[in-house]
Amino acid sequence: MNLKDKYIEFFVSKGHKQIPSAPVVPENDPSVLFNTAGMQPLIPYLMGQTHPYGTRLVDYQKCVRTNDLDSVGDTTHHTFFEMLGNWSLGDYFKDESIEWSFEFLTKTLGIPVDRLAVTVYAGEGDIPFDEVSYNKWKSLGISEDRIAKTVEDNFWIAGESGPCGPDTEIFYFRSTDTVPEVFDPSDERWVEIWNNVFMEFMKDKDGNISLLPKQNVDTGMGVERTTAVLEGVLDNYKSSIWSDVIDLISNISGLPYEGNEKSMRIIADHLRTAVFISADPSGIKPSNTDQGYILRRLIRRAIRHAKSLGIDEFSDWEQQIARIIINKYKSYYKELEENESIVLDVLRDEKERFSKTLVKGLREFEKVVNNSKLIDGESAFHLYDTYGFPIELTIELASERGIRVDEEGFSKRFKEHQELSRTASAGKFKGGLAGDSEVEIKYHTATHLLNAALKIVVNKDVHQKGSNITSERMRFDFSCDHKLSDEEKMKTEELVNKWIKAGIDVTVEEMPKEEAIKSGAECMFIEKYPDIVTVYSIGDVSKELCGGPHVSNTSELGLFKITKEESSSTGVRRIKAVLIDE
Repeated sequence: MNLKDKYIEFFVSKGHKQIPSAPVVPENDPSVLFNTAGMQPLIPYLMGQTHPYGTRLVDYQKCVRTNDLDSVGDTTHHTFFEMLGNWSLGDYFKDESIEWSFEFLTKTLGIPVDRLAVTVYAGEGDIPFDEVSYNKWKSLGISEDRIAKTVEDNFWIAGESGPCGPDTEIFYFRSTDTVPEVFDPSDERWVEIWNNVFMEFMKDKDGNISLLPKQNVDTGMGVERTTAVLEGVLDNYKSSIWSDVIDLISNISGLPYEGNEKSMRIIADHLRTAVFISADPSGIKPSNTDQGYILRRLIRRAIRHAKSLGIDEFSDWEQQIARIIINKYKSYYKELEENESIVLDVLRDEKERFSKTLVKGLREFEKVVNNSKLIDGESAFHLYDTYGFPIELTIELASERGIRVDEEGFSKRFKEHQELSRTASAGKFKGGLAGDSEVEIKYHTATHLLNAALKIVVNKDVHQKGSNITSERMRFDFSCDHKLSDEEKMKTEELVNKWIKAGIDVTVEEMPKEEAIKSGAECMFIEKYPDIVTVYSIGDVSKELCGGPHVSNTSELGLFKITKEESSSTGVRRIKAVLIDE
């Protein structure tokens, strides 16, 4: 039994209900391109909405983070990872949470107590020292020398205001050295493996702190890191999670892992992430914007490193690696098997497209170096950003001709680009647990009306493929094989505004998922929903499975106006629209 199965079984035995992993592409969250943490899909329930599965939940969640993309290639960083989590929604609190974490680590996983240490919140301002957690750890046998009190790393809040509280982090001594008696959190041999967040306070916009009426627990443990710890390897890519993929890359390239670690790690990591993104039901395809840009960048970076290992670009090397990844995870995530052909097509097509781009890039390189003794930073970055030339390749090609490259200028330009990418892909849980704004709630409801209108005006088989909502506008992706005509856009607008002016009530009810589907309720990602679902109805106009929140009557929305209609990807169109107060 692997780590995921043991974790689920343990917490189910403690009265938790397993909930399905949400897709990697979040629904109606403008702050991030991907689900970046296990708690992200649960925000409405941590805010107080009743969860159909009750107050004790457990899951393993697919996550994608690209803010550290350029760090991938070392022993610990990954763009895709799985997060184990268990939650209490106003049920148990610190005592049980800490006790069960300790029991799972020491009894179920068999980790020696003398290799564990913890941090607790030291207290600052109006928020006191977390004495409850401190005493609980002592009662379980953790010595005072192994309990560190900190402030900065042991307090959690989603943004400037909202639900917040202390957390306690659990560390494992990941080294062959003798375990120190005294725990020093700055000692990198101590690796964090679990974090328990206790949401017990509310911080308002003026900085005032009050106790929450309902206190929640949110925990998280990374599968990749913990597996490496349990298997006693200091390189995550030598654990059982990666060994078969690394062995395959080694066989394909004819090279050993030792001495070629960076490229092999990047290929393994990036292709795993690309498999999960392209298998996601949202239908993401490589493009130059948003999730599609990240997918394209991951695939192309993997291709560049495959070329550096001498792998034949015309072979099916990427298909072989993708298949082994799909087979490894399909029993946990059925979309991998269901969309296998899509995944393989995406990887093959992007490889072929990039091969052509490389040829164009070499032509561009010839133009740049023509009668020149220096390739400036901007030109070097252009080769990187537009044609996928890593700076190493540009330097190598230039040096063969005795031409210098302005590496400092490239580095400056690259850092500017990196900061923009980090801002776009990491986000900061805008709104987060502080809740959706009134305007965003209106836009959320408007997406349901737009979806219903498109089914009438364009085609009854139109389905939502994704959405993105901010306080300024809504963006809605839908399946469609043609550019909308001016007449179609006008009729869609008119229909949405007709329903808004009709003042239709928005109602909500809970029912079994199968019953909801039979009743005609539509949903974007059927597999993410539990057996009991929340259904929002807008009169006879719209009926959808959704997490909410929504307005109570369509008359609250204002005037609906389409500002742009464009292609999102093959077979998917995108509408941008605004709501205007009348």
